[in-house]
Amino acid sequence: MRIATAQFTCVPADVAANVKQMAALIAEARTQDAELVVFPELALTGYEFEAVRARRDLWVQADDARLDAIRASGVACVVNCAATADGEQPAVETLVFGADGELITTYRKQHLFEHEQDVFVAGQHDGRFEFGGLRFALATCFDNHFTELVSRGAADGCEVHLASSLYGTGGGAGELATVYPGIAKDFDMHVVVANHVGPAGAWIGCGRSALWAPGGTFLAEADTDRPMVVTAEVG
Repeated sequence: MRIATAQFTCVPADVAANVKQMAALIAEARTQDAELVVFPELALTGYEFEAVRARRDLWVQADDARLDAIRASGVACVVNCAATADGEQPAVETLVFGADGELITTYRKQHLFEHEQDVFVAGQHDGRFEFGGLRFALATCFDNHFTELVSRGAADGCEVHLASSLYGTGGGAGELATVYPGIAKDFDMHVVVANHVGPAGAWIGCGRSALWAPGGTFLAEADTDRPMVVTAEVG
Protein backbone atom coordinates (compact mmCIF):
# COMPACT_ATOMS: atom_id res chain seq x y z
CA MET A 1 0.00 0.00 0.00
CA ARG A 2 1.22 3.51 -0.79
CA ILE A 3 0.72 5.95 2.09
CA ALA A 4 1.14 9.72 1.95
CA THR A 5 2.02 12.19 4.67
CA ALA A 6 0.84 15.72 3.96
CA GLN A 7 2.12 18.95 5.50
CA PHE A 8 0.81 22.49 5.03
CA THR A 9 0.47 25.86 6.74
CA CYS A 10 -2.97 26.08 8.35
CA VAL A 11 -5.12 29.17 8.02
CA PRO A 12 -5.73 30.07 11.69
CA ALA A 13 -9.20 29.11 12.93
CA ASP A 14 -10.65 28.66 9.43
CA VAL A 15 -12.02 25.16 8.91
CA ALA A 16 -13.29 25.81 5.38
CA ALA A 17 -9.96 27.24 4.18
CA ASN A 18 -8.00 24.35 5.67
CA VAL A 19 -10.33 21.74 4.18
CA LYS A 20 -9.72 23.36 0.80
CA GLN A 21 -5.96 23.04 1.27
CA MET A 22 -6.30 19.46 2.47
CA ALA A 23 -8.46 18.50 -0.51
CA ALA A 24 -5.78 19.83 -2.85
CA LEU A 25 -3.10 17.82 -1.05
CA ILE A 26 -5.27 14.70 -1.23
CA ALA A 27 -5.60 15.23 -4.98
CA GLU A 28 -1.81 15.50 -5.21
CA ALA A 29 -1.40 12.33 -3.15
CA ARG A 30 -3.80 10.57 -5.46
CA THR A 31 -1.60 11.39 -8.47
CA GLN A 32 1.17 9.57 -6.57
CA ASP A 33 -1.13 6.53 -6.17
CA ALA A 34 -1.56 7.00 -2.42
CA GLU A 35 -4.41 5.04 -0.83
CA LEU A 36 -4.18 6.74 2.58
CA VAL A 37 -3.20 10.31 3.53
CA VAL A 38 -2.16 11.44 7.04
CA PHE A 39 -2.52 15.09 8.14
CA PRO A 40 -0.92 17.03 11.05
CA GLU A 41 -2.31 17.69 14.51
CA LEU A 42 -5.31 20.08 14.61
CA ALA A 43 -5.18 20.34 10.83
CA LEU A 44 -8.68 21.81 10.55
CA THR A 45 -8.01 24.86 12.72
CA GLY A 46 -4.29 25.15 13.15
CA TYR A 47 -2.76 25.09 16.61
CA GLU A 48 -4.96 27.98 17.75
CA PHE A 49 -5.83 27.33 21.38
CA GLU A 50 -7.54 30.60 22.25
CA ALA A 51 -9.79 30.43 19.22
CA VAL A 52 -10.66 26.80 19.85
CA ARG A 53 -11.44 27.54 23.50
CA ALA A 54 -13.71 30.47 22.61
CA ARG A 55 -15.48 29.21 19.49
CA ARG A 56 -17.56 26.06 19.50
CA ASP A 57 -18.05 26.40 15.75
CA LEU A 58 -14.44 25.20 15.43
CA TRP A 59 -15.35 21.91 17.14
CA VAL A 60 -16.31 19.34 14.52
CA GLN A 61 -17.97 15.95 14.33
CA ALA A 62 -17.33 13.22 11.80
CA ASP A 63 -20.51 14.03 9.85
CA ASP A 64 -19.75 17.77 9.67
CA ALA A 65 -20.74 19.03 6.21
CA ARG A 66 -17.57 21.13 6.09
CA LEU A 67 -15.62 17.88 5.66
CA ASP A 68 -17.53 16.82 2.54
CA ALA A 69 -14.61 17.51 0.21
CA ILE A 70 -12.37 15.24 2.26
CA ARG A 71 -14.92 12.46 2.53
CA ALA A 72 -15.65 12.64 -1.21
CA SER A 73 -11.98 12.53 -2.26
CA GLY A 74 -11.90 8.80 -2.94
CA VAL A 75 -8.81 8.42 -0.76
CA ALA A 76 -8.71 7.26 2.86
CA CYS A 77 -7.71 10.10 5.20
CA VAL A 78 -6.48 10.56 8.76
CA VAL A 79 -7.75 13.97 9.91
CA ASN A 80 -6.85 15.43 13.31
CA CYS A 81 -9.05 18.19 14.70
CA ALA A 82 -10.72 19.82 17.68
CA ALA A 83 -13.80 17.66 18.10
CA THR A 84 -16.98 17.96 20.07
CA ALA A 85 -16.61 16.03 23.33
CA ASP A 86 -18.67 15.53 26.46
CA GLY A 87 -18.83 18.55 28.75
CA GLU A 88 -17.48 22.01 28.14
CA GLN A 89 -14.17 21.17 26.47
CA PRO A 90 -13.28 19.67 23.09
CA ALA A 91 -10.91 16.77 22.46
CA VAL A 92 -7.94 16.53 20.12
CA GLU A 93 -9.47 13.87 17.94
CA THR A 94 -8.38 11.86 14.93
CA LEU A 95 -11.06 10.96 12.40
CA VAL A 96 -10.22 8.15 9.99
CA PHE A 97 -12.30 8.09 6.81
CA GLY A 98 -12.25 5.27 4.29
CA ALA A 99 -11.97 5.81 0.55
CA ASP A 100 -15.76 5.65 0.40
CA GLY A 101 -16.05 8.50 2.88
CA GLU A 102 -17.36 6.33 5.69
CA LEU A 103 -15.93 6.78 9.18
CA ILE A 104 -13.62 3.87 10.05
CA THR A 105 -12.66 4.90 13.58
CA THR A 106 -11.84 7.80 15.88
CA TYR A 107 -9.08 8.37 18.42
CA ARG A 108 -8.71 11.04 21.11
CA LYS A 109 -5.25 12.18 22.22
CA GLN A 110 -4.50 10.63 25.61
CA HIS A 111 -1.38 12.54 26.67
CA LEU A 112 -2.04 16.27 26.59
CA PHE A 113 1.05 18.48 26.62
CA GLU A 114 1.16 21.15 29.36
CA HIS A 115 -1.03 24.04 28.14
CA GLU A 116 -3.26 21.65 26.18
CA GLN A 117 -4.69 20.41 29.48
CA ASP A 118 -6.41 23.78 29.99
CA VAL A 119 -8.27 23.54 26.67
CA PHE A 120 -8.92 19.87 25.87
CA VAL A 121 -10.13 16.71 27.56
CA ALA A 122 -7.90 13.65 27.31
CA GLY A 123 -8.96 10.46 25.57
CA GLN A 124 -9.21 7.18 27.43
CA HIS A 125 -8.93 4.55 24.69
CA ASP A 126 -6.37 3.50 22.11
CA GLY A 127 -7.09 3.93 18.42
CA ARG A 128 -6.55 1.07 15.97
CA PHE A 129 -8.10 0.05 12.69
CA GLU A 130 -7.70 -2.21 9.68
CA PHE A 131 -7.50 -1.00 6.11
CA GLY A 132 -6.19 -2.52 2.91
CA GLY A 133 -5.10 -5.70 4.66
CA LEU A 134 -2.95 -3.85 7.22
CA ARG A 135 -3.50 -3.07 10.89
CA PHE A 136 -2.84 0.51 12.02
CA ALA A 137 -2.23 2.25 15.36
CA LEU A 138 -2.97 5.94 15.97
CA ALA A 139 -1.24 8.50 18.17
CA THR A 140 -1.07 12.29 18.36
CA CYS A 141 2.19 14.20 18.93
CA PHE A 142 3.03 13.95 22.67
CA ASP A 143 1.40 10.49 22.78
CA ASN A 144 4.37 9.19 20.83
CA HIS A 145 6.71 9.93 23.74
CA PHE A 146 4.97 7.26 25.86
CA THR A 147 6.27 3.84 24.98
CA GLU A 148 3.45 2.01 26.76
CA LEU A 149 0.93 3.40 24.28
CA VAL A 150 3.05 2.44 21.29
CA SER A 151 3.81 -0.98 22.71
CA ARG A 152 0.10 -1.76 23.12
CA GLY A 153 -0.41 -1.21 19.41
CA ALA A 154 2.56 -3.38 18.51
CA ALA A 155 1.36 -6.12 20.86
CA ASP A 156 -2.06 -6.00 19.21
CA GLY A 157 -0.56 -6.79 15.82
CA CYS A 158 -0.36 -3.29 14.35
CA GLU A 159 2.01 -3.06 11.41
CA VAL A 160 1.82 0.70 10.83
CA HIS A 161 1.96 3.52 13.39
CA LEU A 162 0.35 6.80 12.26
CA ALA A 163 1.09 10.10 14.03
CA SER A 164 -0.47 13.55 13.54
CA SER A 165 1.92 16.02 15.17
CA LEU A 166 3.27 19.53 15.65
CA TYR A 167 7.01 19.93 16.08
CA GLY A 168 8.58 23.35 15.75
CA THR A 169 11.92 24.63 14.61
CA GLY A 170 14.67 24.25 17.19
CA GLY A 171 14.31 21.51 19.79
CA GLY A 172 11.15 20.12 18.25
CA ALA A 173 12.96 19.31 15.03
CA GLY A 174 15.43 17.19 16.97
CA GLU A 175 12.63 15.31 18.71
CA LEU A 176 10.91 14.64 15.40
CA ALA A 177 14.11 13.20 13.99
CA THR A 178 14.65 10.81 16.92
CA VAL A 179 11.27 9.77 18.37
CA TYR A 180 9.71 8.39 15.21
CA PRO A 181 12.58 6.39 13.71
CA GLY A 182 13.05 5.13 17.27
CA ILE A 183 9.50 3.78 17.27
CA ALA A 184 10.11 2.09 13.92
CA LYS A 185 13.29 0.50 15.24
CA ASP A 186 12.15 -0.48 18.72
CA PHE A 187 8.70 -1.81 17.77
CA ASP A 188 9.45 -3.07 14.25
CA MET A 189 6.61 -1.14 12.62
CA HIS A 190 6.25 1.21 9.71
CA VAL A 191 5.89 4.75 11.07
CA VAL A 192 4.26 7.73 9.36
CA VAL A 193 4.29 11.25 10.86
CA ALA A 194 2.56 14.34 9.48
CA ASN A 195 3.86 17.66 10.82
CA HIS A 196 3.03 21.34 10.35
CA VAL A 197 5.18 23.60 8.21
CA GLY A 198 5.29 27.35 8.84
CA PRO A 199 3.36 29.31 11.50
CA ALA A 200 1.23 27.17 13.82
CA GLY A 201 -0.08 29.11 16.80
CA ALA A 202 2.92 30.14 18.90
CA TRP A 203 5.25 27.82 16.98
CA ILE A 204 6.82 27.52 13.55
CA GLY A 205 6.30 24.01 12.25
CA CYS A 206 9.53 22.53 10.97
CA GLY A 207 8.02 20.33 8.25
CA ARG A 208 10.00 17.12 7.69
CA SER A 209 6.90 14.93 7.61
CA ALA A 210 8.25 11.46 6.95
CA LEU A 211 7.88 7.70 6.70
CA TRP A 212 10.12 4.92 8.07
CA ALA A 213 10.21 1.17 7.54
CA PRO A 214 10.33 -1.41 10.35
CA GLY A 215 13.75 -1.32 11.94
CA GLY A 216 14.04 2.44 11.42
CA THR A 217 15.05 2.52 7.76
CA PHE A 218 14.23 5.92 6.30
CA LEU A 219 11.77 5.90 3.37
CA ALA A 220 10.83 9.49 2.50
CA GLU A 221 10.81 12.99 4.01
CA ALA A 222 9.20 16.32 3.14
CA ASP A 223 11.04 19.63 2.97
CA THR A 224 11.38 22.02 5.89
CA ASP A 225 9.84 25.10 4.30
CA ARG A 226 6.84 24.35 2.09
CA PRO A 227 3.52 22.50 1.93
CA MET A 228 3.85 19.17 0.16
CA VAL A 229 3.00 15.48 0.03
CA VAL A 230 5.49 12.63 0.20
CA THR A 231 4.62 8.98 -0.25
CA ALA A 232 6.14 5.54 0.23
CA GLU A 233 5.16 1.91 -0.07
CA VAL A 234 4.17 0.48 3.29
CA GLY A 235 3.46 -3.13 4.17
